[in-house]
Amino acid sequence: MSDERELLRQQYGQVYDEISSILFRHDVAEINFEFNTDEYEPEVDVILPRINDSLSKEDLVNIIYEEFVNFFREDIIKPKGHIDYIVMADEIWDVWSKRTKRD
Repeated sequence: MSDERELLRQQYGQVYDEISSILFRHDVAEINFEFNTDEYEPEVDVILPRINDSLSKEDLVNIIYEEFVNFFREDIIKPKGHIDYIVMADEIWDVWSKRTKRD
């Protein structure tokens, strides 16, 4: 595990794992083989710090899509308007909102 990932895990705790689980469950790059549950951690590493930049769920949809394009290419992932991006953003927004209410 990279030092940066470890710092993110320490900083965000359970939120990190919850977001990783959300990305894995929706699997827009179709790399979920049931046993590789950490497969989307690199994406969490870049999405998580950007959540504060999102002013709305729509912003978060764009952030998620941008990062998936950066990691996998547009022709490999589900298309931009796919419902999974919206649902992921909703779920991540909820996890994030609960975190910020605790802080």
